[in-house]
This record gives sequence, structure tokens and C-alpha cells, in this order.
Amino acid sequence: MQDEQLLRYSRQILLPQIDVDGQIKLNGASVLILGVGGLGSPVSMYLASSGIGKLVLSDPDMVDLTNLQRQIVHDTPKVGMPKVESAGETLLRLNPEITVTMIPTKLDEATLLEQMQQVNVVVDCTDNLDSRLLINRVAVAARKPLVSAAAIRWEGQISVFQPWLGENPCYHCFYGKAGGIAQTCSENGVVAPLLGILGSMQALETIKLIVGSGETLTGRVMLFDGQAMEWMGFKLPRDPACPVCGGIVRERNPSA
Repeated sequence: MQDEQLLRYSRQILLPQIDVDGQIKLNGASVLILGVGGLGSPVSMYLASSGIGKLVLSDPDMVDLTNLQRQIVHDTPKVGMPKVESAGETLLRLNPEITVTMIPTKLDEATLLEQMQQVNVVVDCTDNLDSRLLINRVAVAARKPLVSAAAIRWEGQISVFQPWLGENPCYHCFYGKAGGIAQTCSENGVVAPLLGILGSMQALETIKLIVGSGETLTGRVMLFDGQAMEWMGFKLPRDPACPVCGGIVRERNPSA
């Protein structure tokens, strides 16, 4: 590593769980971020500043004035700009050492699989159930760790899905029977800092997965109540009959 890199990342290199070797892993890693809105904003900014070498941003939307209350990777002059371009400009100003790939279109299943096969971790920052189920299905097929979160009103949740490890579930085990329930911020509202809390946790889980440190949320879900300021966590059961992960070959879970 060059002296400037050692200085830029010095505060996390000081952590024994990261050190220089971990920082090298981060610098060499690539992450696919699906959605650069309320969750994708803090995810992308913290991963960029932490030195993830390549960020792939996918979002078909344009920046709208209503986004700015919570989507902090964008600002007022960028209203009307494609979100991936707006976010890419911000991230490269934050850390010009990284590479940002911008995909301003909605990915179909085949293209999504192609993109996932080229990265280390997939981060789901979308805001509707149908997209999350598709992303999960493709992540299972690609065997890529999926860091998923959702936030609405004053509540949020986060988990990590790696169903090929041990008896861990996939997202479909958790939500596959919920149907097309309309639970979006545009319809129900959301308090802005909630997205920062959940998005920051997604970034943290992604870093842990890449450096191989600590215990991730694989097989567990954390629920957050912003009104009560309380966290609740529980283990997620695997559905043996799950049409997405029920028949996959499973490996021994190293954390078991």
C-alpha cells in the first residue's frame, strides 16, 4: 500500500480485525449496490470512504426533490439527474481512488446474474418486495452473500442471507409468502435518520463479510423501533420446502 493510502485508511487499519491485510482485501473487493436511494446513500458513501475498490451502482430512477429529505448521496443541484450519476459524482469526490460503475437501467434476471457473478457482496437497497425476491433468487443462484435491509415509517430490519452455509435461510424463506404487499416510503412515509441507521449497518455487515471478521447477521434478523429506540433480534428458520434454496447443496457453516 502507498503512504497516502495508509494515511487515508489509518483509523480502520489500527483495528486488529482489519489491519493492513484487511484493508488490502477491502481495496480489492467489489460490491453491487442495488438502489441508491435512502438505504443506498449511506451504504455507498461508507463503502466508498472505507476503500472498497469497486462499487457497482444500479438504479433506473432520476433524483427527485422528494428524495432529498433522506437520500443524502444526492443534493439539490442534481434534481433531474440519473441517481447513479449523481451518486457516482459524490462517491468519487469522497474517494477518488475507487472505481464506480453506473447502471442507470433496471436489471433483468440474466443481467442481474451477470453482474452478481463479478462481485464479492450484493447489497439490496431496493424498496419493494418483488425486487427483493428477485434479487434473492439470483443471489442464491450466484452464491453471493446478500445484505438486505428495509426501513419504513419509524421501523427497520436488516439481515444477511447465505443459505448455502449450514441450515441458514434465504430471503424467500422469510418473506416469500407475503405476496405483493405495498410497503414503500412513498406510500407510508419514513423518518430520514432511520435510513442512515439501517444503511450504515448494511455497510458494516458488508465490510465484515469482506475482511472475514466478527459474526455477521447470517441466519438472524435485527428489528429496530425508532420510536421506542429498541432493537430486537431473532434467528430466522430455514424453510425446507423453499422453492429458491430448498434444494441447494449446503456447505458446513464455519461459524456454527
